[in-house]
Amino acid sequence: MRTLILLVLTLLATACTGIPPGHQVVKPFQLDRYLGTWYEVARLDHGFERGLNRVTASYSLRDDGGVRVINRGQDEQGEWREAEGRAYFVGDSDEGRAYFVGDSDEGRLKVSFFGPFYGSYNVLATDYELSLVSSYNLQYLWILSRTPHPPKEKVEALVERARGLGFATDRLIWVSQDPAGNAP
Repeated sequence: MRTLILLVLTLLATACTGIPPGHQVVKPFQLDRYLGTWYEVARLDHGFERGLNRVTASYSLRDDGGVRVINRGQDEQGEWREAEGRAYFVGDSDEGRAYFVGDSDEGRLKVSFFGPFYGSYNVLATDYELSLVSSYNLQYLWILSRTPHPPKEKVEALVERARGLGFATDRLIWVSQDPAGNAP
């Protein structure tokens, strides 16, 4: 019985670290170019960011070989909310094993904000100025930019790419990076 429980818990823990069927992550991926601050341009709605604007994600190296993740956003009352997490590369050939910085050249990581539970962080497209990121299914999507107001045509190209991958781009939430909270 103990073995069965451990197996179920392992399956649950790794189920959220996959990639949507038919999707490919960026390869080669250069983590050193990806580190730093990214501004959220658009996202599909989900509970942990609901109502937030001025959202940023900052990535830096951790002492243990992983990536420190700081997500920050401003709620509708003007209060800042912040979450700190950690991320590690995940390799296709050894599902579930954490690859450390320099061990992988795929834009596929697992990220945790809550103890031992990890979710996917799949970089589907990036030129290191704009990125298209998903999780393990089509319910999670982010468009990130190095600047608060990226070129509209480049963002539209990522939206078209996401639509072609099966994401419900008509449900994207456009995130304001302006102090007044006005969406672009």
